[in-house]
Amino acid sequence: MVESILREEWGFRTFFEAGTQGGFLYDPPIMDSAAGPVYEYAGRSITNFSGINFLNWHQDPDILIHFFDNSLRYGLVTGGSRMTQGISRPHAQLEELVCRLTGKERGLTFASGLLANIGFVHAMSSALRLDKHCRIDNRDACFVLDRDSHWSLWKAVQHLPYGKQVFSFRHNDVGHLRQVLNKLPNRKAVVIIESVYSSDGSVGPIAEILDVCREHGVLSFVDDANGFLVYGPKNRPFATEFARLPDATFIMTSFSKTVGLEGGILLGPRDVIMAFELLSGTSMFTAAIQPPTAATIHRIIRLLHDNPSIMDQYLVRVAAFRQRLSGRGYRLNPTPSYITSIMIGSDTKAIAVRKAFLAANMNVPVFRYPAVKPNQALMRVILNRSHSDAQIDAFFETLDRIRSEVKF
Repeated sequence: MVESILREEWGFRTFFEAGTQGGFLYDPPIMDSAAGPVYEYAGRSITNFSGINFLNWHQDPDILIHFFDNSLRYGLVTGGSRMTQGISRPHAQLEELVCRLTGKERGLTFASGLLANIGFVHAMSSALRLDKHCRIDNRDACFVLDRDSHWSLWKAVQHLPYGKQVFSFRHNDVGHLRQVLNKLPNRKAVVIIESVYSSDGSVGPIAEILDVCREHGVLSFVDDANGFLVYGPKNRPFATEFARLPDATFIMTSFSKTVGLEGGILLGPRDVIMAFELLSGTSMFTAAIQPPTAATIHRIIRLLHDNPSIMDQYLVRVAAFRQRLSGRGYRLNPTPSYITSIMIGSDTKAIAVRKAFLAANMNVPVFRYPAVKPNQALMRVILNRSHSDAQIDAFFETLDRIRSEVKF
């Protein structure tokens, strides 16, 4: 009886049936090996162009030994929340290191970047009274988001009324942002953007947006999940845009991309981030990053900082990959970041493209509605540092064949 109600009255049966028929719902692949440039699936070797841990640190023998050594020293978990059980030494060292690299006063680590984003909005829009002196009330705060902001950011503001406390501006449109802020005089406001947007690889006009925030006396938040440790140095692309990143009031970064492990961190003014220990909720009422993971993140960040040629060489390879696509006439995202989007268009054809690659023993992520606008489907390809030249050649041969067959 209860199951029937759940399926029928709540709509799950219809959703499931339509979702599977439309290709939206399917069982996730079950991997039988590490998810690197290649993984084992259903007895097949799959070349992987889907992984976001693109430097493949998690299969590096020295990194694995470092993780194991710290597992023996600190255990696999902290055993409780930050404010009750506490954190391990690697958490404190990691927060201090990222603060030094970003120029921020204090950092607060979370189990994921998603939890950091949700915790940020909750902390900035909450009310709490502990006694007559220790109290705060920011329930009147408002948030202005770039329309292409990550799902986790839109999820974070979902409980707030749109048009009253939540506003948006056209993607990377500084003029439209200014128009929106002009209508919010004397409001406690935070402008939320990303450094590199994951769906199409576009880079935000960070300097211009921060200037507009300063003009209007509002705070700024930059989700740097996709740009952290990739861009910033003067010899790399988008150096001008990233030069102003330290001027943002708050920065969030995820450790799942360049570092290739798990976790996230919020960075900002010392007293505010300290208050987030209580106000975010997503750090207080859940577990912290595993101690050996925190120690290993710290190790990888130090390696990338001390050996910039690792990222320099990777970006050179990405640029050559993109140039090769352009030479073959593929429609690409206009911004030449390391996230390469190959346009498909039709949502129906996108399904066929994904299945054709998998039949050729390749996992190539295909984004279609609702990840992107209807019939603006695309492939999002992120090269792995450990992909061989032969694997890349095979990708191009397969891509050319599928384009001829599906006609996108």
